[in-house]
Amino acid sequence: MLYSAVISYGLLVAIGVNAQSQSNSASASTAASGSISSSQQTSSGSASQSTIPTSTSDGNLILSGTAKHTTTALTGTRNETTTSSNTSSTQTSTSITETPTNVTPCNGHPLFCDRKYGNITEVAAHNSPFIRPGTAAANQALPVEAQLDDGIRLLQGQIHFVNNTPHFCHSSCDMLDAGPITDYLGSVYKWISTHPYDVVTILLGNGDYTAVEKFVPFLEATGLVQYAYIPPKIPMNITDWPTLGSMILSGKRVIFFMDYEADQKLVPWILDEFSQVWETPFDPIDRNFPCVVQRPPNLPDAETKMRLALINHNLNYEISLLGNSILVPNIPLLNITNNVTGFGSLGVNAQQCTEKWDHPPKFLNVDYYNVGNGTVFEVAAKCNNVTYAPERPCCGVAASDAPRALGVNRVLATAVVALLAGLYLS
Repeated sequence: MLYSAVISYGLLVAIGVNAQSQSNSASASTAASGSISSSQQTSSGSASQSTIPTSTSDGNLILSGTAKHTTTALTGTRNETTTSSNTSSTQTSTSITETPTNVTPCNGHPLFCDRKYGNITEVAAHNSPFIRPGTAAANQALPVEAQLDDGIRLLQGQIHFVNNTPHFCHSSCDMLDAGPITDYLGSVYKWISTHPYDVVTILLGNGDYTAVEKFVPFLEATGLVQYAYIPPKIPMNITDWPTLGSMILSGKRVIFFMDYEADQKLVPWILDEFSQVWETPFDPIDRNFPCVVQRPPNLPDAETKMRLALINHNLNYEISLLGNSILVPNIPLLNITNNVTGFGSLGVNAQQCTEKWDHPPKFLNVDYYNVGNGTVFEVAAKCNNVTYAPERPCCGVAASDAPRALGVNRVLATAVVALLAGLYLS
């Protein structure tokens, strides 16, 4: 019965998508100051400028790579003594030397190299592996490689075990089985290994509350564990995290979180989510998106402000089909939900969370991030006080005919076929 409900919803999905418009385009937010400080003249004639963390022989710090670097003036003094028959005087002059400053982007922007991980807002792909068209269980349109190319920096998905092998499945593997986690995370590994200046977070949803050690051999098989970050303390608060630059230099630039059953003393590189991250209500249906803590429950405000924040901005609505009540993505409102401004928009939600908790959220968790042509990334840029200026139009080429508001006729046809097949088989 649930299967019939899912395929029936495919028809509603296609109709809803066919009705929406893609008038939004990626626009740059207004430029603002970043984290790197400007040069300041000192009383001794010295100038100082913060630099990006990387080691060099002279003690200066710079991220090295294929990108070009600029130079700027740095401190330097020289004492000169002149002697005459009656007096001796000392002259002090300032010598100008060069020190490199960073233009290599970390997670898409040079300023982020010098910022702490906890002080950067990033867009998260809610249920990243679930991209199958024509089903209520899908939440994204583009494959994970395209997600990462476009700027997604948190990948999240729920895991269930099938014949002792962990699969990415949405609520139930009967509803949507995206395959073994080694397949999906293997693709993530390939991307990570070819993008040395990016830090990526992976949130593992432990749908069966399985002991954490059971995941280890499968995660090791993906190759990602060599990049896994191990924190120096348990738990980490928002100010404890290192800068992106230092994580990149160390090679430990993949952060694994698990929502339930993590044990950092047993597996130190799989971090317990809810001792370090809090979330707004899951599967929200209220377009006001109240910025309140749902998980972990009963978290005091003072502790909330010291943790990373994940806001679930993936609007759902409840439908009843064939006696089943299920929550599904509110596709007809995606252009508004993913927008920068307007009631129910991601931009308004991020702003209210910033005002309430004294700092921007860490993660903006959205469905179909591509709808809006980059507006979700513009919201993140505003939170980070930088300009959204992508090198290419967002967003990537769809691997399926999932919601893009263009070319949806095939989605509609697929949904109709699925509906007829379901009726025939029922």
